[in-house]
Amino acid sequence: MEFIEELTQNAAEIQTRVLSEILSRNSNVEYLKRHGLNGHTGAETFKKMVPVVSYDDIEPDIKRIANGDSSPILCCEPISEFLTSSGTAGGERKLVPMTGEELRRRASFNNLSKPVMFQCFPGLDRGKLMYFLFVKPESKTPSGLPARAASTSSLRNSDLTAGPHNPFTSPRDTLLCQDYFQSMYSQMLCGLCQNKLVLQAGAIFPTSFIRAIRFLEEHWSLLCDDIRTGSVNSLITDPLVREAVMGILRPDPELADFVESKCRKDSWQGIIPRLWPNIKFINAIVTGTMSQYVPILDYYGNGLPIVSNIYGSSECFFGINLNPLCKPSDVSYTFIPTMAYFEFSPVNKNDGEEHEELVDLVDVKLGQEYEVVVTTYAGLYRYRVGDVLRVAGFKNNAPQFNFVCRKNVILSIDSDKTDETEIQNAVAKAASHLIPFNLSVADYTSYADTTQVPGHYVLYWELSQIGSSSNSVPPIVFQNCCFTIEESLASTYRQHRNSKVISNLEIRIVEAGTFDKLMDHAISLGSSNNQYKTPRCVKSEPIIELLNSSVESSYFSPKCPQWTSQWNYKN
Repeated sequence: MEFIEELTQNAAEIQTRVLSEILSRNSNVEYLKRHGLNGHTGAETFKKMVPVVSYDDIEPDIKRIANGDSSPILCCEPISEFLTSSGTAGGERKLVPMTGEELRRRASFNNLSKPVMFQCFPGLDRGKLMYFLFVKPESKTPSGLPARAASTSSLRNSDLTAGPHNPFTSPRDTLLCQDYFQSMYSQMLCGLCQNKLVLQAGAIFPTSFIRAIRFLEEHWSLLCDDIRTGSVNSLITDPLVREAVMGILRPDPELADFVESKCRKDSWQGIIPRLWPNIKFINAIVTGTMSQYVPILDYYGNGLPIVSNIYGSSECFFGINLNPLCKPSDVSYTFIPTMAYFEFSPVNKNDGEEHEELVDLVDVKLGQEYEVVVTTYAGLYRYRVGDVLRVAGFKNNAPQFNFVCRKNVILSIDSDKTDETEIQNAVAKAASHLIPFNLSVADYTSYADTTQVPGHYVLYWELSQIGSSSNSVPPIVFQNCCFTIEESLASTYRQHRNSKVISNLEIRIVEAGTFDKLMDHAISLGSSNNQYKTPRCVKSEPIIELLNSSVESSYFSPKCPQWTSQWNYKN
């Protein structure tokens, strides 16, 4: 904690040193020479000579490395592997260069969050973490370098899950199993067998954790049989997985009866603390559009704290949450100035556009929104990450940021531009109409349907029952949901609706399990189980076909939302 105090007190000096270190050690790399830096390590020259870039700008260099060019193109240290972005938040998967040094830096970053967690949750180090992680088959570039998800890389390169002091309930071989069913089954079985040791549970994103609970709903009977007999179900055929589980599993009829008694109940509200009685919190990232899953986590967790403790990406690790017990809506991340050199492109809240005048880490303004730009030790220079953040406060001289959204994930029919935050807020308002019927929106995505003129917005909703059985929902309720969403969207959208440039918004109710199929589809194309995030806007024809094949009913907004042509002009 003293080290965190020191880092945040001296954020400006540390950032100057970090940039100087990156530039001096990489002074001979081709990329910096190409932009005329010629060994200069000062921030002023760096900002003047080196452009702000996106992935498309550096993709030719990435391809050269991937194809076997071992010359110092982006950084002086050899590239050891590539991390792949999830590919579900707008565009193709990207290859992010990674070095051995950067992997070690990320490990030290993870260690920084531990004292914060131990301070909030005393005794946390004396229990276990039931954390659902999954690997997927790795690919290799033509030069033989591994290309894998950041979570898979972390598992491969870490020894945390190996040996007798594994802090996870899951043995290493259950996590590394590439068969999803066998991995999930064995991880859940090990978590149940050690239920009294579990002090925290979760996954990187809530989608994976909620899927684990639903897996338990479907397979608890088989799991109880294994616990009762002390043997592993024959469906688990991987010999390494079977051996790993048998190292933990013992015949325990009493525990089997306990689990069965909890799972047999009609309501699964509070199932997490019922099965894991010593659990202190749920660990998952619920910022941005992931906040959609807070209600269902609250339902299963009976109000357990939900902790989002780290903010990072494939490109860089950024900050830690110094107040883990805050509400999910209040989560902010304190940037750690040793991780990279950070710059910020201000985002105009009125036009949503970024501006080229970048500011340094310590010069951001409270309440302003920015797109984060990074220069890393692993060879990214003034690289747009694509995340929009809002300055929430400061820890000493280091800013704290709320995650707002991914940039440029929007719906558009004409000149209207609707981002994922607008959709998220509109869906949250509309979903309130379902509360009297004991229903909630379990998951959703959207689509700009331009197959007819005028085009219209389509939202796909999968519903979830909360509490006792629900009554039949009259069509007018869903029509009102459509109208509430339209009323919640920006002025340009509402203007276009009134001028008939955009047609009535539509909600299509899909059958249960549709979004699991959507996740399976993304994973089959190479996305990571751990990094998968439900896309809030979809364009791919196969995905739209999948969604449309599961539609049970459809509803349209009954009228145009309010809009006024009056403008407030400044003299």
